[in-house]
Amino acid sequence: MARVVVLGSFNVDHVWTAGTLPLPGETLAGRYASGPGGKGFNQATAAARAGAVTTFVCALGDDVAGALARTLAAADGIAVAAFAADAPTGTAGIYLDEQGRNCIMVGAGANALLPASHVAAHAAAFVGAAVVLAQLESPADAVIAALRAGRAHGATTMLNPAPANAATSGELLALADIVTPNETEFAGLLARHVGDRIDPDTISGIDQARLHALCRELSHAGSVVVTLGASGCFVSHADDALRGDDRAYYRLGAEAVRPVDTTGAGDAFSGALAAMLATSPSLPFAALLRVAQRFAALSTEAHGAAAGMPTRQDVDARFTD
Repeated sequence: MARVVVLGSFNVDHVWTAGTLPLPGETLAGRYASGPGGKGFNQATAAARAGAVTTFVCALGDDVAGALARTLAAADGIAVAAFAADAPTGTAGIYLDEQGRNCIMVGAGANALLPASHVAAHAAAFVGAAVVLAQLESPADAVIAALRAGRAHGATTMLNPAPANAATSGELLALADIVTPNETEFAGLLARHVGDRIDPDTISGIDQARLHALCRELSHAGSVVVTLGASGCFVSHADDALRGDDRAYYRLGAEAVRPVDTTGAGDAFSGALAAMLATSPSLPFAALLRVAQRFAALSTEAHGAAAGMPTRQDVDARFTD
């Protein structure tokens, strides 16, 4: 069965949209909306809508927002294995400008209380899973427990090392078969684990051989996929683990879209890639990435994080080649 387990966060997103992002001390008039988010839930929603049978391991409060998470998950056929936290369900404040750029502030709430023991209590969810995916809006020991469980049951393990300011240990990187940072997250990982300090805005212009060497220093045995926004993505494999590709490193260009909200695009990419790895394991990695990139690109044409995730049918209809 093409199953994906996602361990991560659920937030209720409160979104304000204005012509520009606010400066310190500035008050702007804007439009308000709210909806579901959290990197874990976004990625679980993306995985489910991309065609994988999906389980979401999380922590929720005993409140209206926690009930909303369960209702929305059920609507997408996502099984929820939630730890009952003695805290409010997570929230996030998101500010958007007319170019779709965003600034985000997160109140972790229940997400910060997800214990590693909850992973052990739901060990059956990992049996038969093809992919286990986690991010860093949950406690590190819970993320480590999930990736270990995935490894123990033969799943491909994925780590989306986001948000960029979260601490990522060497153990977390070693437990991930695939790591999917954006430019800012990649620069942070290099600074912490390799000692190289690179401006995130320059990463898309770095020579491919040099970028591959940096990725290999960061993850010796796994694959690193650096998402580059409008510049596409860069892929670096270990020499003995090309995942069906014919080369160890390469770039894929981005799809042309009309973005209105980039919130959740990286989550769309990681969730869709997890689904593709689960549902089409015989295809070359580059083919799976192309679908994930299209999924992420199309997500930017809709407002909202989880709510803006397209379906596989949407992607196939939009991109016909």
